[in-house]
Formats: sequence, structure tokens, C-alpha cells
Amino acid sequence: MTSRLYSDFAEQYDEAIQENIYNALLERPTLLGMLPPLQGLKVLDLGCGPGVYAQFLYDHGADVTCIDESEQMLKLVKEKLDDNVKCYTSDLSDGLPDKLEGTFDIVICPLMIHYIEDLGKLFSDIGKVLKPGGYFVFSTHHPLIDAQCSPSGSYLRQEHVTEEWNTIGVPVKVSFYRRPLSMLFGWLSSAGMCVVDLREGMPAAEMKEKSPVHYEKLLKNPNFIFFKCQSHCCK
Repeated sequence: MTSRLYSDFAEQYDEAIQENIYNALLERPTLLGMLPPLQGLKVLDLGCGPGVYAQFLYDHGADVTCIDESEQMLKLVKEKLDDNVKCYTSDLSDGLPDKLEGTFDIVICPLMIHYIEDLGKLFSDIGKVLKPGGYFVFSTHHPLIDAQCSPSGSYLRQEHVTEEWNTIGVPVKVSFYRRPLSMLFGWLSSAGMCVVDLREGMPAAEMKEKSPVHYEKLLKNPNFIFFKCQSHCCK
């Protein structure tokens, strides 16, 4: 189920992530730095949110398809990009929608997979829609950070966690799954994808001026982890 953060507060979330610390100055520049030149490529944006990535992809010449469970988020995407991108409403815990057409050069999935309990179907579907040699690039919570909120104290277990996040300036409950790295690698391997680049994120230089405390903390400690995977290379 979509958190109210991404439905009831979709507009506030969109405004918050444009220039904030963790999305705009850490996650986004790191993931974008892992993408190749986009001109003429077909890109699938999973968990597209309010379209910040979709706008970048389109502006850099990509043919963009967006999927999100939140109709409110997709409404924001359409307001920004009109018919310049294709949009599908779908719960990605069930994999990719059957009506999705074509194959893709790149699939991106920023900060979304931790909302899905079993990634086997989704990763398998991604492997199928990627062209041979295509890339799946995604980010998620760093497992070392999430382990600190483990209900059992066991890093090696997958666990459902609920927290209050202050992303939009007021606390909103968000539930997600924390898991060890080995589970992610297992799902990727089963889907015929292998990791060709792994990063742990570096804060953008602008963060030093905007929030020196966050900048110093994130220079020394990870918050997210980033994967660039290539299809058809493990089977």
C-alpha cells in the first residue's frame, strides 16, 4: 500500500525533494552519475514519483515511460510532461504490468525497492524488458543504516519496519523492508543481471554550504546504496 507521503501529500513531497538534502544533494546526483548519455534511449522509470527523474530523462533526449502506484504522483508527472512520456499506474510488488510495451535500454528505480517484500517477480520482469546488455540502475536504503532499526537486532533477516519521516516538514508514517545485501544479489542473479557498478553516495558540493553538519556526516557515513546492473550476463 502506498504511504500517505506519496498520495495525500504528493504535492508537498514534490516540493520538498526539489532541493532538499537527501534527495536533491545526495541520492539524485549519485544515481544520475551512473547513467550513460541518454539521447535516443528508451528508459523505464519505476516508482517515478512526481517526475523529477522523468523530467531529466526527457530533457536529455530519452524516450521515457513512467510507472507508479500513486495516481496522485502520476497526475503531477502528466502536468509537467503532458504526453511527452507514457504513464502506467501499477503496484510494482506484482511485477511489471502486462500492458507495458517494448524493450528498454535502461530501467531506473530510485528509492523504491525497499517498499516491496519479495523482489523476485519485479527483478525477473525487469530482466525480461531490458535489451541484451541494457542497464538496471537503482538506489535503496543502505543496509548498514537500516540494520540500526532492526526490531530483532539481526542484520541477516528481512524485516518490516515502520518509522515517522519528516520529509515534508511534518511527521508521516512510512513502512518499508530492511534486508541484507545477500538477498538483493540473489534476486539480481536469478533475474540474469550482474552488478557492474556499486556506489555508496557522496554529498554534492552544494550541501557543504546548505548544511555543513549533514555534509560532514555524509562524507563519512553512507545513507543509500546504488547499483548499476547489466542484463543477460549471469545466465
